[in-house]
Amino acid sequence: MPTAIAVTSADLALPPQDERTVPAVVLRDLDRQPLDHSLVVMQGLIEQHGHVIVVCSQAAPRAVRQRLHTVRSLLESDRVALFRPDLPPLGVAVLARQLRQLASCDLSPGVLASAGRLLTHYIHAGALLGSVAKLDRVPVGLKAHAKSWVPGAQFGVLAHPEPQLVRIAPDATLAGPEFATSLLVAKGQLQSDWVTAHLAKSWNVQGLREAGLPAESAAWWGTSKLIEFCAYLPDLPVLYQLVTSVRQGVCHWCGIDVIGDRCVFCSATPPPAPDRPALTG
Repeated sequence: MPTAIAVTSADLALPPQDERTVPAVVLRDLDRQPLDHSLVVMQGLIEQHGHVIVVCSQAAPRAVRQRLHTVRSLLESDRVALFRPDLPPLGVAVLARQLRQLASCDLSPGVLASAGRLLTHYIHAGALLGSVAKLDRVPVGLKAHAKSWVPGAQFGVLAHPEPQLVRIAPDATLAGPEFATSLLVAKGQLQSDWVTAHLAKSWNVQGLREAGLPAESAAWWGTSKLIEFCAYLPDLPVLYQLVTSVRQGVCHWCGIDVIGDRCVFCSATPPPAPDRPALTG
């Protein structure tokens, strides 16, 4: 069985991108289920899949995050990876689906888990907002705060990879990816075609699809008057080539294959290089 890719709410489990995309495991109501139930569910996933990668939004309720850490600690298992990428909720859902695509390939659990950090760099995630008065995830200047109180004002915001904020005007745009992407759009309580008509064109996206707005998006962006969007690499061969082109190593603590400088399963980082003895002579 492939490594299980789990998400903490059903709206983070996007429809399959292709026929090879494995289903997401939805860990429902973690903050409301008895602890024993959560332990049984996670233990069952470990026994069935070997390893579990849980992708969780940073906007998830604190009780959900605490339950995940409690379950992992009580199971005393290095087979559960908890990954909370620095992305808005729609971007988290997109990344989880990319990992679900890669889970069908011949990647080891450690490399697959490490791929989450790598693929995050290729995601452009933002939103069109009706107000930035409560936005605290992206730097907002005093002028933008003042303008947010003007009736009808709208703002284009890019949260990742580099924060950007512009007030919507005929020539307003956001710096986008320099490679071919698809665009996923999730509409909240805001009426506008700026994302689909203007931004999609300026970013030269190769495909455009719509999804339901994640429940955690309003909390992340500080308003329900938004249209969230995410540009991403949709094709499995491209994702696979990106991941397999990176040099692999072995975690010195748990022995699992990894890419990058930190094991997502046991959180170990490489030991410091030994000091070289001073030359004498």
